[in-house]
Amino acid sequence: MEDTIFPADSVEFCPHPAARDVLVCGTYNLEKNAAAPEGSKQKRTGQCLVYRRLTCLLCWTRNGTLQISSATSRLNPSRCHRSLSAPPLLGVADSEGNISLYEWKDNELQSHSSVSCAPSDVLCLSLDWSNRRHPIALGSLVVSLSNGSLCHLSPSESGLSITNSWHAHDFEPWIAAWDYWDSSLIYSGGDDLKLKGWDIRQGFSQSTFTNKRFEAGITTIQSHPHIENQFAVGSYDNTVRLFDKRKPLLPVTQVDVGGGAWRVKWHLSASRKQDLLVACMHDGFKVVRFAEPDGAGLDGGKVLKRFDSHTSLAYGADWSFDDSGSERETLIASCSFYDHTLRLWTG
Repeated sequence: MEDTIFPADSVEFCPHPAARDVLVCGTYNLEKNAAAPEGSKQKRTGQCLVYRRLTCLLCWTRNGTLQISSATSRLNPSRCHRSLSAPPLLGVADSEGNISLYEWKDNELQSHSSVSCAPSDVLCLSLDWSNRRHPIALGSLVVSLSNGSLCHLSPSESGLSITNSWHAHDFEPWIAAWDYWDSSLIYSGGDDLKLKGWDIRQGFSQSTFTNKRFEAGITTIQSHPHIENQFAVGSYDNTVRLFDKRKPLLPVTQVDVGGGAWRVKWHLSASRKQDLLVACMHDGFKVVRFAEPDGAGLDGGKVLKRFDSHTSLAYGADWSFDDSGSERETLIASCSFYDHTLRLWTG
């Protein structure tokens, strides 16, 4: 167990073969100032903690750090799936509208580039890289923002540049995610209870689909890296639903995970392609195994393992890339908010 000092809400292992034993944890702290005038801007502080297993290699602090790999108003780090010839790259989304890139060299995060996606009073809520299945020097990013907008960033000579920004949701879009099989397609969801699809080739005046059949906010989305057309969607309503992108208005199957599904991560190995890691907010962390695509209808998942050692909101979780291709249990990192704790376990 590791005390992250500030509340922890996101964690990611590095996918680069040169640093697969390295993980990054994002933390967030809203500083309370009783003397500040009512309605004044509160100060947000966050840290990016870099570990080799649970030995802290680096503690890097900045104002307004947001998230590392998914969303809320925190630090948001996300490891880019880069080609082997390039050093590991970390994307950090913060609570002042910025995306910053850092390369991991000589056990240090070295500044690569940064770009402002929104004014400083707008929070970056999530980010996702487009190149998970096909590592390249630098992929594209999609970022969701607390003002209801999404931002598409593409590689440029300086690092990343904003290609498009558009209003997507009426309330906070907690999540935006790429289709890993088609880097023209983006999915998004938020507190307006809508799941939407976008095609960057068609412009953003309207979504390619809008699914309004949710009764609670959408919090997490991930395209399946091993099964084309499939993506997982989590919600505050405790349910994880699997969709086929060719029929995105009705789920193929679903499972009640309890506690509210805040983050989902598909297993890295094709041999465990039915296994999904879920951070369940008020009910710990779980590994869920879904039936084969033509399996048991809507009630198609079961909990393989649960991890209840955290005593606060279960927010961040990730699979290790070490030994991820084997059938045995995989190392998992998880972090929780108010008890500011990072733990390692297997599932």
